[in-house]
Amino acid sequence: MASLLTLQDVRVTLGASTIGPVTLRVDPGERIAILGPSGAGKSTLLRLIARELRPAAGHLSFEGRALPAWSSAELAQRRAVLPQQHGVAFGLPVELVVALGRVARPDDGQQHLIVREALMQAQAEHLQGRRFDTLSGGEQARVQLARVFAQAWDARDGLLLVDEPVAALDPGLSVSLMAAMSDFAERRGHALVAVLHDLNLALNHFDRLWLLKSGRLLADCDALPATLPLLEQLYDTRLRLLRDEHGLAILPMVAGAVGARA
Repeated sequence: MASLLTLQDVRVTLGASTIGPVTLRVDPGERIAILGPSGAGKSTLLRLIARELRPAAGHLSFEGRALPAWSSAELAQRRAVLPQQHGVAFGLPVELVVALGRVARPDDGQQHLIVREALMQAQAEHLQGRRFDTLSGGEQARVQLARVFAQAWDARDGLLLVDEPVAALDPGLSVSLMAAMSDFAERRGHALVAVLHDLNLALNHFDRLWLLKSGRLLADCDALPATLPLLEQLYDTRLRLLRDEHGLAILPMVAGAVGARA
């Protein structure tokens, strides 16, 4: 199967910080979580893939074409991005914020229906009629997720890039919306690449893990219980793994005590 996205010896520099070089690939339909401690370069890597940053070295390609060769309108129809920050400069209605995901699709006769369905899938239908700047952080996150759903609604085998999509949400809603994202991507064949801090969401909803530490790729591995020693190394924390018929759970035990494991 041809790769959807490839990074070959890619390096990006922001001030005194350097990320990479990294060589990675994303195949259609994959679900990949980017994990690492704060400052590891997770969001920087996602912004690089989203073409918000230029690489200092290396090559990125999307669907076999060099990423810089894509026009903004072409990319908008094949991949959608949910950034970490959700600020909107004006007091736009919620429905209009979601409809912004459709601007690359002219003559969109289904926009009203798709906006409504996208809000429902993001569990934000009750926010219709509200102004975006009056919403809480968690409510804004749900509306922006609906925008991503609306943008990627008609595409197949595309790419969803999301940066800490459930960081402002309570645990129950976090699990529910992560499941909604996974289901949305799976039904359309989209690859999903997400920056996460929650190890349990990563292990229960994703196929692969990209582990970043101090700007370097520690591992590109399957999201399996066997990765526990790598996760302990990543966070310099001893972890305990629990498992039952409902899934996996990881509990942090003692910071800085990885070497104490027998």
